[in-house]
Amino acid sequence: MEDIGELKRTHRCGELSLEHTGQDVVLMGWVQKRRDHGGVIFLDLRDRSGLVQVVLSPDNNNAAFERANQVRAEYVLATRGQVRRRPAGTENPNMATGEIEVTTSNIKILNAAKALPFQPGDAASVDEAIRLRYRYLDLRRPKNWRTFALRHKASVVIRNFLSEKGFLDVETPMLTRSTPEGARDYLVPSRVHPGSFFALPQSPQLFKQILMIAGFERYFQFARCFRDEDLRADRQPEFTQVDVEMSFVDERDIQDLTEEMLACLYRELLGIELSRPFPRLTYQEAMARYGSDKPDLRFGLEMVDVSSLLADSECRVFSSAVKSGGVVKGIRVPEGAVFSRKILDELTKKVVEWGARGLAWFILEEKGPRSPLLKMMKPEEVESLIAMMGGQAGDLLLFVADQQRVAEEVLGQLRLELAKRLDLVDNSKFSFAWITDFPLLEYNEDEQRWEAVHHPFTSPQVEDLPFLETNPGRVRARAYDIVLNGTELGGGSIRIHNREMQERLFKVIGLKPEDAQEKFGFLLEALDYGAPPHGGIAFGFDRLLMLMLNLETIRDVIAFPKTQSATCMLTSAPAPVLSKQLRDLHIQNVPDKTKHEQGK
Repeated sequence: MEDIGELKRTHRCGELSLEHTGQDVVLMGWVQKRRDHGGVIFLDLRDRSGLVQVVLSPDNNNAAFERANQVRAEYVLATRGQVRRRPAGTENPNMATGEIEVTTSNIKILNAAKALPFQPGDAASVDEAIRLRYRYLDLRRPKNWRTFALRHKASVVIRNFLSEKGFLDVETPMLTRSTPEGARDYLVPSRVHPGSFFALPQSPQLFKQILMIAGFERYFQFARCFRDEDLRADRQPEFTQVDVEMSFVDERDIQDLTEEMLACLYRELLGIELSRPFPRLTYQEAMARYGSDKPDLRFGLEMVDVSSLLADSECRVFSSAVKSGGVVKGIRVPEGAVFSRKILDELTKKVVEWGARGLAWFILEEKGPRSPLLKMMKPEEVESLIAMMGGQAGDLLLFVADQQRVAEEVLGQLRLELAKRLDLVDNSKFSFAWITDFPLLEYNEDEQRWEAVHHPFTSPQVEDLPFLETNPGRVRARAYDIVLNGTELGGGSIRIHNREMQERLFKVIGLKPEDAQEKFGFLLEALDYGAPPHGGIAFGFDRLLMLMLNLETIRDVIAFPKTQSATCMLTSAPAPVLSKQLRDLHIQNVPDKTKHEQGK
């Protein structure tokens, strides 16, 4: 009997069709299911291309039939047989290969599989920690194969697009210098330089700027980035971003290129034509209308500022907030009058948890408005308030009276909560937007200093330069974020390309000249040697794919992700290392005093 293990695979399981009828084929793959129908054994054989039914009968080859009796789910097999049309009435319309089957003359067990902790087909209902512990089983699901095939295709489309636009793919170092801005760095101790450390890059920011100074003009990279920060559904400690930098451009050039690239990507991967140009909102507009710098534009529920109307109201809930420098802002909820008092109490509780003093509400009924605040307000004032909000019978009006930032941020969160309760979000829509004119700096109350909103290499807007030292909070950045369905997809800016301006900004954020020279001396020196005007953008590749595929978490598009506690369930990393390794690195392991105290 021939040893089919020495034969080459001729076809992939999911590629067979009626066109192959009568052909001898050699298939290899995993057994998804085994069925014994009294003298005939059926195997569903699976590889990445799909499934095909394999039929074994003692009439064809008794030894092969007996060998098939040993086979269980997830065994790896090689089989040789002939493709035939399935008998009438036995076709399976749910399988791409449902019109044919393979009558097997021989099989070889390439590898057995012991009892599995879960079947790949049932993985969706298995706890995520178990799935990540046995990630190789979880990844056997065809859904995951399709996801990573799409990820591959997306990277190819982007690479080809940027290459055709004259960009060069350039790798930047993974071992670099720790910088004081941004999230915590992952540090790598140096064996040959005791007491010194590399840092894994949070982004290639400084290197891509230096590439512009080097005259590359157009650079891109699928860059691996590392940030030691608290995790959530759309964040991982290591991730991939598409990094783009260009010389001799302004903001609109970069935004137009990004839109064209995303439109190409959606067309090639999903067959969707994106509407362009994407809407543009200033940071101030986004906060005023949506209470967020990454607004979800798939639904309305915009905020309205009614402070001018209620500044002198007899209702002190409103007037005291305005007189103390705050605002009164509201949201009209169409047909929200159906909300029960229980729901209104739940919303009020949430608003307080988010930092506001409370939530005022007006239910607009056919017979007139209803609210606990009516007795404190004049009828004409209530009438004007409803008109200003555009209220109609059946609507619900919700208001927060507080300091402007609190009111906007709280109503922004309330807006999302209302959309969820009213099922207003259309998950089939892709709503992109640009957010522009961010503040350049924000004041850190804890450290009593100004710090960069994006990073300290972002160029200020020219017309705001006179205020850089005298009123830093007034200065706007030449920065922009691209937002998709309420999630920040990426961000970029026009960079500072002048040493004097860079040193000026360092001084405003409290970085002493000697500290700036120590940490960024190589950049400052490079700026002295003919740096061109330049700018760029970086967007999260994993996050983009998560949103394109409408998945719940970024972990679904990363082959071997970390958990929310930044651990790898598959390898049990991070893990202790040998004392010798620490000695070689001149590192001493110091016990955690906090844990020691808790253990007493």
